[in-house]
Amino acid sequence: MYDAIVAGAGPAGSAAAMALAELGGRVLLADRCALPRYKSCSGMLIRKTLVLAERYFGRALPAEVSCAPAENRGMVFTDSQGREYRFEQTGLNVWRSGCDYFWAKRAEERGAELRDKTPVLACREEGDGIAVSLGGAPPRTERARYLIVCEGVTGSLRRRLTGAERDFVTTFQTFSRGTVELDPHYFYAYLQPELSGYDAWFNVKDNQLVLGVSSPEPKELEAYYRRFTAYMEERHGLRLEETIRGEKWLMPRVRPGCPVELGRGRVLFAGEAAGFLNPMGEGISAALESGRQAALAAASFPDCPDRALAAYREETEVLRSYMIRQWRFTARLAGRFQEMA
Repeated sequence: MYDAIVAGAGPAGSAAAMALAELGGRVLLADRCALPRYKSCSGMLIRKTLVLAERYFGRALPAEVSCAPAENRGMVFTDSQGREYRFEQTGLNVWRSGCDYFWAKRAEERGAELRDKTPVLACREEGDGIAVSLGGAPPRTERARYLIVCEGVTGSLRRRLTGAERDFVTTFQTFSRGTVELDPHYFYAYLQPELSGYDAWFNVKDNQLVLGVSSPEPKELEAYYRRFTAYMEERHGLRLEETIRGEKWLMPRVRPGCPVELGRGRVLFAGEAAGFLNPMGEGISAALESGRQAALAAASFPDCPDRALAAYREETEVLRSYMIRQWRFTARLAGRFQEMA
């Protein structure tokens, strides 16, 4: 029997597997994709994320996971009235594929069993543990004390286990060659209602200009993208030469009070699967913290899931309070987020 099976080898899952492995636990870290796998994300790691990651994984991220410019110097917000706010903070610009794979391999080095192309399909509680059905070749069923679900927003396991539907925000971004009159060391977020149904953004990765928009209504994305590129051309001298690729993704839509679903029985949720997400899609720091706390709760109470869930809830209350404060700040910048105040 495993002490825990962790579904999803992103930041939350790797932090959970790392914590359990360091405690001497037997842990399986399973991901439905082939690793390293691509993740649509800005890849802008804030200082908090870098501090947590080095503490949890025992090493700073290697240079090869970063992209140019490697140094991120902060964020520049433009509020719903067009006013600009600059927040200076040293961070790191990375490709998520390499970053997440590094963390997963660190957990494996510590003793976690890492399996890719292995989706977690279903589970059922059995006596003093939980039986977990795994896909892959060959499919199999494994037993564990706990299942920690860290599949992110696109995983279906949470919905099957809770029966609860989620609200989503769809994102669309392109990677292009071109020029712009902005400092590439910053991440730029735009909250004007005419530019997006949620937020719009610009950043640079390996000399590729990344332009993105998001909305709860996917059918609006094309029109918003046209308006945003026109705005960037007029305001910041954007000149696009070649579009390399475009991609869509989903984010959970956070609701007032920032409710989270931490688990039930011998199943714990962490990261976006639990509902942790800071404004502008910054979910990595929350994923690392919640994944680790879920693992520590499971390790502390292997035979008492009620106490494990209570401990997990208590330890993540500071994290949830931080998330609430971040969303309240965003509500002051943009009218569309007033409900979060």
